Amino acid sequence: DDYIVVFSRSMTRLILNEAELIMALSQEFQMRVVTVSLEEQSFPSIVQFISGASMLVSMHGAQLVTSLFLPRGAVVVELFPYAVNPEQYTPYKTLASLPGMDLQYVSWRNTMEENTITHPDRSWDQGGIAHLEKDEQERILASKDVPRHLCCHNPEWFFRIYQDTLVDIPSFLEVLKDGLKITRPNLKKAKPASTVHPGRVREAQCQTSVQATNEAKLTVSWQIPWNLKYLKVREVK
Repeated sequence: DDYIVVFSRSMTRLILNEAELIMALSQEFQMRVVTVSLEEQSFPSIVQFISGASMLVSMHGAQLVTSLFLPRGAVVVELFPYAVNPEQYTPYKTLASLPGMDLQYVSWRNTMEENTITHPDRSWDQGGIAHLEKDEQERILASKDVPRHLCCHNPEWFFRIYQDTLVDIPSFLEVLKDGLKITRPNLKKAKPASTVHPGRVREAQCQTSVQATNEAKLTVSWQIPWNLKYLKVREVK
């Protein structure tokens, strides 16, 4: 059966109404919804779930790199906290648009400050701003859009990206349907490509030996590509 995967976070960048979001997705698309968690599941098991999903929904974060395991034709939905502009943080939008990926990408942004919980007293690398001067704290608290900045230790960026978010379901579904411009019966995974590309072979070695005066032997050996065990292939040439 077709199903949707939602990335669940238990430490930071929480979806405060995750259960409500899951219910809304299930009802809207008439699909089963599966949650995965980097904190609780192994990487291979997460890849297994994602490799068969029709849609992947997640807050902005490094876990979205796993969208590269989605089947062609699947949908990537990236959620952004309040004051974080999706147009300024586009690595996973770029990933979805790479040649051969054939993924549909949609971003949703929380525009309602009352639907966010900040954590100013945390450590600086998890969104805390208590270590800053009072004027700078007040400026960040009053800001409604993180300005463009150099990667990666900008305190305003940390403060906003580590917010917890209550997803406004009506606006989320509206953005999602508008971004897809398709109806439920057409939300099908495309056929897999006829050619898949494993990563490079590793630790290639050549050994030669002399068998006789007019005979020599060459042996080539290598470690298999790291991603081969995740590819559904019978033979690699």
